[in-house]
Amino acid sequence: MHEPLNSLMAISSVDGRYRHFTAPLAHYFSEAAFFRYRVQVEIEYLIALSDFWHEGPIPRLTKSQRELLRSWYGQFSLADAERIKAIESVTRHDVKAIEYWIREKMTAAGMQAWISWVHFGLTSQDVNHPALTLMLKESAEDVIYPTIERLQALLKDRAHQWGRYPMMGRTHGQPASPTTLGKEIAVFAYRIDQIIVHFRSLPFTTKFGGATGNLNAHYVVAPDQDWESFSQQFIESLGLKRQRLTTQIENYDLMAAWLRWLATFNVVLRDFVQDMWLYISIGYLGQQVVEAEVGSSTMPHKVNPIDFENAEGNLGMANAIIQYLTEKLPVSRWQRDLSDSTVIRNLGLPLAYSLIAYRSIERGIRKIAPHPQHMLEDLRRHPEVLAEAVQTYLRTLGYADAYEILKEATRGRLLNPDQWVQVIDQLPIDIHAKNWLKSLTPEQYLGIAEALSQLHNSNGS
Repeated sequence: MHEPLNSLMAISSVDGRYRHFTAPLAHYFSEAAFFRYRVQVEIEYLIALSDFWHEGPIPRLTKSQRELLRSWYGQFSLADAERIKAIESVTRHDVKAIEYWIREKMTAAGMQAWISWVHFGLTSQDVNHPALTLMLKESAEDVIYPTIERLQALLKDRAHQWGRYPMMGRTHGQPASPTTLGKEIAVFAYRIDQIIVHFRSLPFTTKFGGATGNLNAHYVVAPDQDWESFSQQFIESLGLKRQRLTTQIENYDLMAAWLRWLATFNVVLRDFVQDMWLYISIGYLGQQVVEAEVGSSTMPHKVNPIDFENAEGNLGMANAIIQYLTEKLPVSRWQRDLSDSTVIRNLGLPLAYSLIAYRSIERGIRKIAPHPQHMLEDLRRHPEVLAEAVQTYLRTLGYADAYEILKEATRGRLLNPDQWVQVIDQLPIDIHAKNWLKSLTPEQYLGIAEALSQLHNSNGS
C-alpha cells in the first residue's frame, strides 16, 4: 500500500505547492471523484430504466430503494473508492469494477432482482463520458465561473476607482496619447464580459448510444421500445445534452470549444498580468510591502511582482495542456481507439493551473496601488504627445499638411514644456489659436477615458 499523499511529496505542483489553491477541484477531478460520478450515472440510469420499462421485465424501484441507491453516490466515501480500486486491481477495468461494486451493495441490501439491470446495454463510454461531462460542468459552475466573476468584479472596481488618474499611453512602448489607469483596466473587464457570454452559452454535451453509438444492444432485446427517446430524456435528466450521432465515444467538439474559450480567457489575463508587471516596473503602480516577505536572497530592497509572474507561468501551463486536449480528443481511429481515455484523465489539470493563476492575480491586484503623482509627472514631461491634438486642430483650419508640420517639429524628439511652447509659437496660426493650444495640457487630453472606465457591462451602456 502507498502512503497517503503529503503535499510535500506530490509530483505535480497542482497537488503539492499549490494545493491550497486547487483543493476545491479535487472534489471534481480526483480518481475518487471520477468513481463517484460514474456511480451516479450508473445509479441514475438504473432508476430511469426501471421507470421506463417497468411494465416489462425490470421491477419498478420503490421510493426507499431509490433513496438508498442515491445515497451510494451522495454519501460516497474514500473507503468506497478504495473498495472499487481493489476490485479494479482484479478486473483491470475501471467501469466494470464500479458495476461489481454496485452489485455488491445491492446484494447486501437485498436488491438481487435488479442486479442484472446494472450497466444494462451500456458500453463503458456511456458511463465515462456523462461522468466526465458532469465533472466539467459542475466544477465550472461551482468553482471556475465564480472565481472568474469575482476576478471580473475586482477589475471593474479598480477601473471605477482609478478612472480619474491620467497617465501616458504607450503604444509600441513609446509616449502616446494620454489615457487613464482605470480605463486601461476597464478594457480587460470588458473583454472578460465578452468571453463570459460565450463561455456560458455553450451546452455541456455527451454521448449515450452503446458500443458504436447505435443503441444496438437495447434495440435487439426490445425493438418495440423507443430507446432513443429514453436515452435523450435520461441524459437531459442529468442536466446534459445528448449528442445523437457518435461513435463509441463522444465527439468532444463542444468540450474542446469550452476549453478553447477557457484558453481565450487565459490569454486575456496573460495580457493583463504583463501590463500590470510593466506598470509596476515604471512606477505607475506600487506594491504593498508585507513585512515578513523577502524579495531577493541577496538584494534586501526588492519587492517583486511575484503574483503576476506566477499567474503568467500558470496561465501558460494551462493553455499548453488545453492546446493538446483540444487537438487530440476530437480525433479517434474509426469507431474509437483508447488514446483518449488516458488523455481525458488530465481534464482537471488545465482548470487547476488556471485556478492557481486566477487566485494569484486576485492576490496581486489587492496588493497594488497607483502612484497618481508619478503618472502625472511622467505625462507632463512629454508634452509632445499633444502633437496629435494640434495637427488635428490645424486640419479644421484647412491645413492639408498639418500632420507633416507637426511631424517635422516633434518626431523622435522628447520636448520639455518650453520647447513645446516654441513649437506652438512657430505654427502659422493667429495668437488666439496659439494661446488656446498652449493652455492645453497632456492631462486634459483624455477624450472619454474617464467615462469609459465606468462602463460595467458587455454592451457598453
